[in-house]
Parts: sequence; structure tokens; C-alpha cells
Amino acid sequence: MDANGDDLARQFVRFAIDCGVLRFGQFKTKAGRLSPYFFNAGLFDDGAKLGRLAQFYARALLASGLEFDVIFGPAYKGIPLGAAVAVELARLGVNKPFAYNRKEAKDHGEGGSLVGAPLKGRVLIVDDVISAGTAVRESIALIRAAGATPHAVAIALDRQEKAVENGQDAPWSAVQYARDTLGLQICAIAKLAHLLQYLHNLHNDANFVQYYDAVSAYRGRYGVDS
Repeated sequence: MDANGDDLARQFVRFAIDCGVLRFGQFKTKAGRLSPYFFNAGLFDDGAKLGRLAQFYARALLASGLEFDVIFGPAYKGIPLGAAVAVELARLGVNKPFAYNRKEAKDHGEGGSLVGAPLKGRVLIVDDVISAGTAVRESIALIRAAGATPHAVAIALDRQEKAVENGQDAPWSAVQYARDTLGLQICAIAKLAHLLQYLHNLHNDANFVQYYDAVSAYRGRYGVDS
């Protein structure tokens, strides 16, 4: 990421902390690890926060030069994220079709599990994070079944953390798996490295010093470079 991208990432980290979306303490992850930080995009829970979040996604996407034809928001968190990003991109002059899926297919009305624009061409999946990669694989299956191409994923935070395969730490992260094995391009607003840098720059704040040490130790144990 270039200097402008790094600046955007730092702004996003501060925004997420100020909103209480990035929290510090002790949290159990899906992989069963005890993490010293937790990112919960569901706490971007009012219009102002969601609008600002969409601005970060849109700026990161435009800066990346990533090209795509349709935006797809996977149920459930991806639905409001994808919709907000589509609105913000349109405001900036990049109007793209938007679609999302239901968890349960309807057997009446229009039926099916897909809602919104037809999936065609290169599809951008918008979500908060990639954890185990399960949601991404489900999205890929839906997109391919519709005759379109799963092309890229936009996420808010790349945890840069080893994935878990069959109960064991893998040498790659879920983001790396999505990129290298599933063949998707990745656009992340920020990475764990940006969070660590932000915490390190707050060395005069005793609370943030302890957070930096804890997150740094966690990254040392489970981290990967991506």
C-alpha cells in the first residue's frame, strides 16, 4: 500500500477505535484463540458511522484501481456494507449494480436466493473481514451458479493471521487463501500492521502501550505477512 493508502488505513483505524468497533481486552475467536483485540463491524450502527465506513471502502477501492462490474453483499453483514458502498461509489461517479443473497431461498414472488441486479461479469464481494474463508467460498458458489465470475473481495480489516485447517495452524492467512487458492483480488482498507503502527504511535498513553504489547505478542505468535 502506498503512502496515501497508509494514511487512509491509519484514519480508518482511528475511526474504528473511536466508534468502539475495534476493542481491546481478551476475546475468543472462531478459531478458539484468545485475541487481545476484536473487530465488530456490526457496531457501525447508525447512519453517520455507516456512511463514513462506506467512504473508506470507496476510497480504498478507487485507489486500488480494481475493476469490477457488480457489487455483491453476502448475507448478513455484507448486505448493508455492499449497499452503502454502492451508494457511495455512485455519489463519486462510479455507479455499479448491486445484489445480495438470502440465507433461505423464497418459494414465492420472484423466488430464489438472489436479490437485486443480475450477477454477471466480474463480481466484487463486500464484507467486513475474511476469517475462515467459508463465507467467501459460499459467495463464490452462488456467483458461479449465476454464470458470473467471482473476481475480488473488499474487506475492512485484514487480520494478517494464520488460518486454521483441521484444527491446526496453517502457514497462510484466510486472505492469502482467498487470493492465492481461490484466485480473488483483495482490497483491504487496513491491516493488523496498521493497527500496530497506530498503537505504537500512542506510546505516551499508558493504556495504549499495554494494548500495543498484547497485540504485538499475538501477531508474533499467529501472524503472517500479506
